Amino acid sequence: MKQCSTQPAVQHPGSQEPSRTTRQTFIGLARRWLGKRSSAELEPGVAMAHARTGLANGHWPTVVMLVVSLLFITGLALPTVSARQEPGSTRRWSVEQANAWYAQQPWLVGCNFIPSTAINQLEMWQAETFDLPTIDRELGWAESLGFNTVRVFLHDLAYQRDAEGFKKRLDAFLEVTAKHRIRPLLVFFDDCWNQNPRSGPQPKPVPGVHNSGWVQSPGTKVVLDPHQWPRLKTYVQDILRSFGHDQRVLGWDLYNEPGNNQLREKSLPLVQAVFAWAWEIRPDQPLTVGLWFDCAPLNGFQLAASDIITFHNYNDADNLRQQIRELKKHGRPVICTEYMARTRNSRFQTHLPIFRDEKVGCYNWGLVSGKTQTIYPWGSPQGAPEPKVWFHDIFRPDGSPFDPEEVAFIRKLLKPH
Repeated sequence: MKQCSTQPAVQHPGSQEPSRTTRQTFIGLARRWLGKRSSAELEPGVAMAHARTGLANGHWPTVVMLVVSLLFITGLALPTVSARQEPGSTRRWSVEQANAWYAQQPWLVGCNFIPSTAINQLEMWQAETFDLPTIDRELGWAESLGFNTVRVFLHDLAYQRDAEGFKKRLDAFLEVTAKHRIRPLLVFFDDCWNQNPRSGPQPKPVPGVHNSGWVQSPGTKVVLDPHQWPRLKTYVQDILRSFGHDQRVLGWDLYNEPGNNQLREKSLPLVQAVFAWAWEIRPDQPLTVGLWFDCAPLNGFQLAASDIITFHNYNDADNLRQQIRELKKHGRPVICTEYMARTRNSRFQTHLPIFRDEKVGCYNWGLVSGKTQTIYPWGSPQGAPEPKVWFHDIFRPDGSPFDPEEVAFIRKLLKPH
């Protein structure tokens, strides 16, 4: 597994490389403090991210053990996980690179998109159910709002089943997004919802249930089994080689909500691996994994590795302002890749003005009500009636808005002329 830093280890004058026994002693001590499973998780970049988190939380034992262990593990070399990298770095962008990229973008506003005819990522991308006419029509509605980007989930099994066909369908999708002047943020992996994805025909929606058919990628069993990761590396790197210099693509969200479904830091090794695979290719577009819950090991690494900072927020306006204020302290572009849950006081009318004023990009969840059934709230029971206030989504399948006043507000804000 690659380190976050590309800087070579520089040994201090007069220092000697510690013995294997000494190294293992300190690795063992650090594991006791962190509950880690392997020395790979104590790479310099990861260890420093944990140390910084411990420092912020006032947990001095963690900080001391990590720093001391890190010095012995690396031969008394101070690792560099600073945002500043040497020119030509194949790892994380510098702060200057990230901000220069962001300065060239318009205010990025869009939605998490899946066509209304697909229950999940597999049904969207498999050849038998790839519905380009619906994608074209519904992205036209997104364009009519003033949206200039969408966040879209890929799936490893759709690629595994038909790699060349998958890439042709992704290219066709990008042709449609370009037609509508929309650039997608593409997502590789996801720890959310059903844990055992299978290619082929997908299940029908369970009436009234939010996201009854959404599937993880690659799925919990694969997340926990590194022996299956070579095929994931092939998938990620093939897609990045094919589209990593494509101006139609805005960026790469490598892993959605790692640690969900009670995986927590068990997902960290795969997150680290995906960054390492992506760094080997180093696409022109930014790489990121968004913050979404309180898990110090994951959050520390994600902040230390991402080119741009992304996050999820389904809370009220005051909470959103506070989170943006904290994340901006890192000095990198900040983009909210999930928001808008009406019954949680996360709404377009309250949140879009904040994103505009703070120059923060944003993606609400959902465009058209369909087979994902995200108009229903999280935890909705089977057979629940259509809610009076939709949780997510903007349009009905015929293109009529759930709330005409809401749509008028979005259009006025995004197209003031």
